[in-house]
Amino acid sequence: MVKWLINVMIIVSYIMNSCNNPANFDQKARRIHHELLTLDSHTDTPIDMVRWNADIGQNLADSAWGGKVDLPRMQKGGLDAIFFTAWIGQGPRTPEGYRQAREKVNRTIQAIHDAVAKNSDRAELALTAADAGRIAKAGKHAVYIGIENGYAIGLDLSEIERYYNLGARYITLCHTKNNDICDSSNDTTEHHGLSEFGKKIVTEMNRLGMLVDLSHVSDESFYDVLEITTAPVIVSHSCARAICDNPRNLSDDMLLALAENGGVIQLAVYTEYVKTPEPNPEREAALQTLDAKYPNYEQMIEEEKRVVRQEYYTIRKKYPLKLATVSDLVDHVDHIVNLIGIDYVGIGTDFDGGGELADLQDVSQMPNITKELLRRGYSKKDIQKIWSGNFLRVFRAVEQSRPKTIG
Repeated sequence: MVKWLINVMIIVSYIMNSCNNPANFDQKARRIHHELLTLDSHTDTPIDMVRWNADIGQNLADSAWGGKVDLPRMQKGGLDAIFFTAWIGQGPRTPEGYRQAREKVNRTIQAIHDAVAKNSDRAELALTAADAGRIAKAGKHAVYIGIENGYAIGLDLSEIERYYNLGARYITLCHTKNNDICDSSNDTTEHHGLSEFGKKIVTEMNRLGMLVDLSHVSDESFYDVLEITTAPVIVSHSCARAICDNPRNLSDDMLLALAENGGVIQLAVYTEYVKTPEPNPEREAALQTLDAKYPNYEQMIEEEKRVVRQEYYTIRKKYPLKLATVSDLVDHVDHIVNLIGIDYVGIGTDFDGGGELADLQDVSQMPNITKELLRRGYSKKDIQKIWSGNFLRVFRAVEQSRPKTIG
């Protein structure tokens, strides 16, 4: 009897130690992660496709530009679906400025199509919410297209449908400066929210079944869109302002309004949005000097911009930020879930656009998010919602809300 009890105690002790063993927990987290359908709603990797002729079929970790995303590391990190965004910085609001913006976005979208075609054995262009799961089941990565900054529309509403037909499924209404559509969260007040033209933009996107992205917009612009949209919206790469007080993040009132709309906020892994940076006066002074030195950056030719970017990278290297962590990121998840529930939060890293954390340096480390969510007690069902379920719910709702005569 005593021998039997000893054996039982040994077995129980072994099981408990296994559960508490970090290596076992890591294996469990990785296994669960790779069983999920995962989606990242915002990456700026196409910038590198155009600027550096980056080949996403190759591991770009050691590239001169330090790429964060490529197909080999997507495979390693268990990322099934991704939005590659065609980014355009804000330039002159003139006929020539609009023409150049359209040309750049056209080139970027074509670069995405070319990258998918070149790697057709591993990637496929995705156009609908259902495509994410279908393509993943076929053993490939689903590649969606977004456009960052409605400046690319110019003043021509028909451009929206043209971009839609090229495969774009969301448009971020603005970037870091105001445009003709709305005010930006990082600029002074101009329209007091959404302009009259901007209202037409939202209406047209609703008509097409195109996702309206409210990252980068001012608070007034955010509420104006929610007032008129007939479909749920997305916030493709932002965080919670209550955790990190940054104008790019959403306040609690905005999060409550987002939930009422049925939309979703996709959390960026951009350190300045995740955790308030520690004071770094030398860095701030150097960046301010750089801004003053090149006040007309967006009007420069590409060769001139490369010089500015190199100076910027030098400053970043000389005065590095202390990076936030995945734990800091999941603090945002906790806050949002406690405030509005599990159904309104997802992941939109902003990789290759500044996104990185100390323990999430590139797409290969995505399982670290799942690991931290599990550690905090989130169920596999809840983690699935965070990784794609919530975003795809909104995507489907937007598709279903468009008039039956469209598509």
